[in-house]
Amino acid sequence: PVTAFVPWDGRRSGNPVRFHSVPAFAAATDLAIDVPGHGKVVVDIGYGGTFYAFLNAEQLGLDVCSSKTRDLVNAASAVTEAVKKQFKLHHPESADLAFLYGTILTDGKDAFSEEPTTNICVFADEQVDRSPTGSGVTARIALQYHKGLIQLDQTRTFRSSTTGSLFTGKAVKATKFGDYNAVVVEVSGEAFYTGTATFTVEEEDPLKYGFFFK
Repeated sequence: PVTAFVPWDGRRSGNPVRFHSVPAFAAATDLAIDVPGHGKVVVDIGYGGTFYAFLNAEQLGLDVCSSKTRDLVNAASAVTEAVKKQFKLHHPESADLAFLYGTILTDGKDAFSEEPTTNICVFADEQVDRSPTGSGVTARIALQYHKGLIQLDQTRTFRSSTTGSLFTGKAVKATKFGDYNAVVVEVSGEAFYTGTATFTVEEEDPLKYGFFFK
């Protein structure tokens, strides 16, 4: 379960909203990967609900803040494909989750600072997140904690290079996840309604409580 926290004034919800993540961990650090068209780069791989590869965009000859989005997407996608071929992921509980969801290019500012650090998340079928990415911030915090760059309850601010939107993240609890030393991360940001849905259960429905396959 992922716990969410939403301010409520008796009439409506407000901002910021936040959640506590699943246990997040560093799957690999300083991993050398040969990326076609770019040569060898060094990546970190973190898990924050899904796996991401992380690297400074400068390794690819790009600037996460000023390069064209198409160029960043192409480079990040090349990294994702290279990592998939050259590194085997392991998830402590579910083999179905042991896959690389995408690559997050950063400005390289991983050491703790009060200043925001910028990244772009390229995931799935070359999609670009409009936000710094909840699971991505979670994984990046886990990596920074693993490397000793931040401590528990130190808050960092993360900026999306595409929209400028901001999240904050901090490790709030150290824990174990399988053989990994992990942390629970609190991610905070703004949320707004985009729609509502109504679900109805009819008493006559024989499958109203769900079902299992044996």
